Amino acid sequence: MSASPQPRKVIPIKLVGAKKPPEPSHFHWKRRAVQIATLILAVLIPASGLFRIDPMAGAFVVLDRQIWLGDFFMIMGLWVSIVSLLVLVYSTVGTVFCGWVCPQNTLSEWANQLTRKMLGKRADMSLSSGSMVVAADKNKVLNWLILGGAFLVASLLLALIPLFYFYPPEMVWSFVTFQDDPNLARSLHWIYAFAVAITFLDIAMLRHFWCRFACIYRMWQHSFKTKQTLHVAYDATRAEDCAKCNYCVTSCFLDLDPRKTDVYSSCINCGECIDACDRLHAKQGEAGLLKFELGAREDKLSKLRDASYSLFSRVGWTTPFAIIGAVMFTWGLLTYDPYHVTVYRGDTAEGRNFQSYRIAVSNKMYHSAQFAVKVNGLPQGSYQLSEEAFELGPVGRESVTLSILPGMQHGLASFVVEVEAADGWVGRFPIQHFTK
Repeated sequence: MSASPQPRKVIPIKLVGAKKPPEPSHFHWKRRAVQIATLILAVLIPASGLFRIDPMAGAFVVLDRQIWLGDFFMIMGLWVSIVSLLVLVYSTVGTVFCGWVCPQNTLSEWANQLTRKMLGKRADMSLSSGSMVVAADKNKVLNWLILGGAFLVASLLLALIPLFYFYPPEMVWSFVTFQDDPNLARSLHWIYAFAVAITFLDIAMLRHFWCRFACIYRMWQHSFKTKQTLHVAYDATRAEDCAKCNYCVTSCFLDLDPRKTDVYSSCINCGECIDACDRLHAKQGEAGLLKFELGAREDKLSKLRDASYSLFSRVGWTTPFAIIGAVMFTWGLLTYDPYHVTVYRGDTAEGRNFQSYRIAVSNKMYHSAQFAVKVNGLPQGSYQLSEEAFELGPVGRESVTLSILPGMQHGLASFVVEVEAADGWVGRFPIQHFTK
């Protein structure tokens, strides 16, 4: 009888915690979310009345209020704040606007991706690219028609966005549905057709060529960049890890080498190269060689000191202007006159023994308002109003005639024309009237 097998001894196993691979940066989807939100805001800002231009009145509209030259504080405060904040942004984070916000780059990237999906990976119809190579299995009439149709539909939709900056949403809807609206310019359909053609040309051909060689706005941003401005930094100490690897270069849709960017390069801080490098090295449990960095490429202490000094020096001179602009805009908003009243001498009827005044009332708001007119300082029966109460539509105007009747005592008479709105606003205009 054989002996029963002896149980094996359990060999103790000690688990050594492996180094957790670094998390990739995932700038791509974050950037896509910002780009989509920007396009939505481009429509919501004018459609909500936050800001647009009224071509009928020739005036700006801010917060659904018509802005006149007399609203000085709102105009100056808004522009001072915007310019100061933009200078602060450009000098610290550089051309992030181009890579994360600019609709031109958003559309160019979308057009590139769709072109390569429909015609092949080497297909690129932009002016800044080399010769286009269409994949043999994709060089079909249907693919070209789908690509052209997608560009045309996108152009038709995008060309509508500027209309929101000149017309309220209901009028844009009237234009889209071919309804007659006397407030729409007669040549608007031709203007829209021209905008569609320009947009189609931009999507189909120009694309990043415009950004790299013709965008004045981008050049203006470069005037605020320094070595301390946010940029893509390359870890040269690990250069052997990327020998013969151009993955970051092929991922750059501007055809740049992210390892050799300088202060005045065409880099737009999109982060696509950083994502590509991180994905490649994450497979080996290592961090990528590229990252966003503030400050010059020096030792950590000097870099932190220089970056902090540069940042605070910029904040020091731009922040006061931004605050002053914000205070001016807030003061202008608080003291904003939603209505305007002025009184001027009317025509004197020939052969009659009375004089008249014109009371001009303007509604600067984009909603209807009711008004009542009174005259203080003149005895009853010595004057006559053509209307004592009336209603004005959005940004409407009305003139009321004040007639001085015969029998007024000779000499100088002082009185005040008072116009009161239903929401409690009161406008007063003093008059010095002389009767011969």
